[in-house]
Amino acid sequence: MKIIFLDVDGVLNSEVWNQKHKIETENGFLIDEETIKLLSHFIKTSGAKIVLHSGWRFWFDKNFSPIRKESENFKNLLDKNGLSFYDFTPDLTTEEIRKSGKFSLSKPKEILLWLNNHSDISNWVVIDDIVLNNKTIQKHQVAPDSKIGLTLADIEKTIKLLK
Repeated sequence: MKIIFLDVDGVLNSEVWNQKHKIETENGFLIDEETIKLLSHFIKTSGAKIVLHSGWRFWFDKNFSPIRKESENFKNLLDKNGLSFYDFTPDLTTEEIRKSGKFSLSKPKEILLWLNNHSDISNWVVIDDIVLNNKTIQKHQVAPDSKIGLTLADIEKTIKLLK
């Protein structure tokens, strides 16, 4: 099985998109649908499964049901484009990490723990705009520019990493 560990902010939205869509973001629409379409095409052709490792995972319950307006809008976009979550990474954040916003300290550990608990993974990639300071993770990471979000060039890198 192929896995994509997916971040949201800076990947499925961007600084540029947020600036151009102020009304949408005020109404809880925080995801760029064009980026979802790009991701959807790749997921469908690769057969990869999505493991959400973004802070957005806390906006869903254990059954992947949204518990906030923003996550409901996100799930509707995923559904509309034939995507769904396979799983979420575990939460290894501490109070200090949450207060400081230094999620790059916990994300690599969360991903590696998830991988350790799933032996049927043939290949995996991490799509996250934050560079995750772990040599193992960095070999598998595609880091979109948060100003523009996920691009076709990022998807091409992802395809290479999953082969």
